[in-house]
Amino acid sequence: MSTSLSPPRSLRLGDLEVATPVVLAPMAGVTNAAFRQLCAEQGAGLYVCEMITSRGIVEGDRTSLSMLTFAPNEQFRSVQLYGIDPDTIGRAVEILCADHGVDHVDLNFGCPVPKVTRKGGGAALPWKDVLLGQILTAAVSAAAPYGVPVTMKTRKGIDDDHLTYLDAGRIAQDTGCAAIALHGRTAVQHYSGHADWAAIAELKASVDIPVLGNGDIWEASDAIRMVEQTGVDGVVVGRGCLGRPWLFRDLAAAFAGETVTELPRLGEVAAIMRRHVELLAGVMGEERGCIEFRKHIAWYLKGFAAGSEVRHQLGMVSSFAALDELLGRLDPTEAYPVGELGTPRGRQGTPKRVVVPDGWLDSRLVDQPLDPLAEDATSGG
Repeated sequence: MSTSLSPPRSLRLGDLEVATPVVLAPMAGVTNAAFRQLCAEQGAGLYVCEMITSRGIVEGDRTSLSMLTFAPNEQFRSVQLYGIDPDTIGRAVEILCADHGVDHVDLNFGCPVPKVTRKGGGAALPWKDVLLGQILTAAVSAAAPYGVPVTMKTRKGIDDDHLTYLDAGRIAQDTGCAAIALHGRTAVQHYSGHADWAAIAELKASVDIPVLGNGDIWEASDAIRMVEQTGVDGVVVGRGCLGRPWLFRDLAAAFAGETVTELPRLGEVAAIMRRHVELLAGVMGEERGCIEFRKHIAWYLKGFAAGSEVRHQLGMVSSFAALDELLGRLDPTEAYPVGELGTPRGRQGTPKRVVVPDGWLDSRLVDQPLDPLAEDATSGG
């Protein structure tokens, strides 16, 4: 494919226009309101909250509803839903639009986690193409009176022998989805190996609705390269921003035709870490916010000298005072570790067997309706 394409300057999803064609991927335990606000402070884009189960919304599950918290700088309220039952998903979308003022709904058909796929959900569901169409139809119909666009995210398929992405693209288009995002890996791959950008290009060439590419975007230059190689209308960024929310600043600049060459020194990274904790504390209180932040320490300090003792103590921090004392021990002049640029972040692992319901792969038809009560009402994937 030609590499002479000009990067898109914005992304249109129905009536929504996102200033920069970049979407923050939902990540369980990470993309809460505090992290989304932090990313939004760095640059433009669409920031999707953690995955919420449709059953949790319909049943009024306290944990699910508590996740419907949005930061003041989020221009659009974006929610990702997971579910396996068309009626339940339709009802959940109606509730999100009518009662919570949601501006965008994304449906998750890409999660490879066993607790999701063993019930026929996530990355396993597109194999049942009729059911996929029923779910998308229900969601789009429920959102239409509110002018809320519905999108879907998927993977290439369950494995190389059970690919579904081209069928999913056709179904998404036929049912009225505003866009489809493709993670260029199969469910078997989980997060291992390399994303197949050629598959993303193939999907883009086969549908008329916008296509978003996901997988192996570690730097802003990767996003531009993906657009040039595949022709996608925008990109979805997940693990690449872990401990690096300024990636959205770089992405905004890159899509505006500018180049960002400055890398943050450790002092600047420490300031962003402190801001992250402040935002978490604003949502859940100082102690809980500090504890929640602990999981981010290794990502922020990846490649820096820092020191094992400081890292260890940061991993036990539970107050602003303790955090400030420890951050004060870091060398603010230490240069960013350039060896970390362009390398994978977060979980990678190895290929894993995908757990699906008995007989799931025998036919693309659903022999009997899936039991919506089999869907866990609690959220996260």
